[in-house]
Amino acid sequence: MTSPAAELQKAVFTALANDAALLGVLGGAKIYDDAPVHAGFPYITFGLTSVYDWSTSTEIGTEQLFTLHIWSKAHGKAEALTILEAARAVLDDAPLTLDGHHLVSLCFDFAEVRFEDDLVVYHGLLRFRALIEAD
Repeated sequence: MTSPAAELQKAVFTALANDAALLGVLGGAKIYDDAPVHAGFPYITFGLTSVYDWSTSTEIGTEQLFTLHIWSKAHGKAEALTILEAARAVLDDAPLTLDGHHLVSLCFDFAEVRFEDDLVVYHGLLRFRALIEAD
């Protein structure tokens, strides 16, 4: 059986990469697990994933918190906020399919956009909570 975290990331990537509205604001399929050195802005990367046991006496499951990072070099927060909202719209309560696992729920948890002085970029954080049971 594959890892529920790996299966969730694969399903999230597929959902984001197949959304025309999100790809439009990104200017293409710029969604990365690890961004290339010369990736063009703006883009999204996968960040921290935390996995917690959510098992009961009858079901095996995990609770996962995962973060997406939005990176923008535009002047002001507007581009980062637009991308953040487009990605949230794709994933919040999405009925994703996972191999070997069942997604019970996927919900938006937290978001922020801040300016990173040292990188001279706007950096958005978008966190979700997922509950997953084994098939």
